Amino acid sequence: MWDIRELLGHREIIDRIDWEMTPEKAVETYLEWGTGWTRKNDFVRYPDQEALYFVIYDWEKPPQVTLIQRSMHDAVEIAKIPVPEEFITRAVQEGGRKPGVGVYALTEELNQYLRDALGC
Repeated sequence: MWDIRELLGHREIIDRIDWEMTPEKAVETYLEWGTGWTRKNDFVRYPDQEALYFVIYDWEKPPQVTLIQRSMHDAVEIAKIPVPEEFITRAVQEGGRKPGVGVYALTEELNQYLRDALGC
């Protein structure tokens, strides 16, 4: 598992991050065959297609985001990056679920924070 310093050494990974991908969209795109086609181009086109995206696991301490590499075959955690706790709190609130029980997408605020930290 990489930290932010190690991730910064892999520009080829950073450049492939899908900043619009959410945990829900990843499941629909990569795991639920038959649903992606209803959203135009949001479906897997070839067997080795993959996405790199960040998620929040609200139960993790310290507060952090996790970079996921998702394909039809599996999901691999690539890196964990600590972030200010208030970002996580706001993302959980925006997600509308109870803290401690979920996986959340990035908020725009957290998305920009990570882009700045990774030089995007």
